[in-house]
Amino acid sequence: MPHTAPTMRAVTQSAFGGPEVLRVTEAPRPVPLPTEVLVRVVSAGVNPVDVKTREGHGMAGVLGEPPFVLGWDVSGVVEEIGFGVHTLDVGDEVYGMPWFPRAAGGYAEYVTAPARQFARKPASLNHDEAAAVPLAALTAWQILVDTADVRPGQRVLVHAAAGGVGHFAVRIAKHLGAHVIATAGAGKHAWLRELGADEVVDYTATRFEEELSDVDVVVDLVGDEIDGTSTRSLAVLRPGGLLVAVPSGVSDELAGKAAAAGVRARPFLVEPDGTALTTLAGLIDAGAIKVEVAAVLPLEQVAEAHCRQASGRTRGKIVLRVAE
Repeated sequence: MPHTAPTMRAVTQSAFGGPEVLRVTEAPRPVPLPTEVLVRVVSAGVNPVDVKTREGHGMAGVLGEPPFVLGWDVSGVVEEIGFGVHTLDVGDEVYGMPWFPRAAGGYAEYVTAPARQFARKPASLNHDEAAAVPLAALTAWQILVDTADVRPGQRVLVHAAAGGVGHFAVRIAKHLGAHVIATAGAGKHAWLRELGADEVVDYTATRFEEELSDVDVVVDLVGDEIDGTSTRSLAVLRPGGLLVAVPSGVSDELAGKAAAAGVRARPFLVEPDGTALTTLAGLIDAGAIKVEVAAVLPLEQVAEAHCRQASGRTRGKIVLRVAE
């Protein structure tokens, strides 16, 4: 009998397009190389970058032409370890954002990646909740801690504060001792105050730049493509303040306007960071950071998950259940 390589279920897209291009298929099961682990995925997070990449934007330039398997957020169990792995062992429950922005293939039953791109998942979270954490929480953490070096008493403005990255940014900024200002629709204000927001602005009813001033750091999760949010944010910064522009980056025009206004504008892209994930797990288990899961859908409903994510109205994160 000929030997057949092990396979797994995976969501594969063979072309760029709408949610209908996402199909559950059989794919080769990966094998861990030295320093890598094979993780049996229980749950996978869905992020805005997944939707954009599916359409041919986002990280499509990194992944290249389809076919490929989307997904970077995973939570699961170590099934096998490669030579040289000493930080994890078979049976460990882990979570991570492997390989970003290169292909990780998170919408699948198994992934492989360097062991140090994972961390033991928060003990207080189940796999669905843990899969909602890595990309969004690492983005917020790396912006506030590594890029902005937020200090107690500073004023931090978070745009799109009720979303995946936003709700982590509110909690992390509060943990760092900042005075936190959030923009969101009125229906989410009470929840954001529960998360720790000191002020909440309804962006649908008022121009935030007419209400706010003397801000030290703006975490812009909206971008200039939507109502010029990045450019308008320059007006609320105090001299020397920092705008971190996530979705749209910093154009030459925006950089010039920031320099003229005496403030700073920086683009941002998150990186895998197992050490930070370990720190975040400790903060989650201590209750300093809360995780909000908007919905958990089976892998077969991946198209529906993308539709909900693209609506822009979710509170927290959407998660795919890969294994029961």
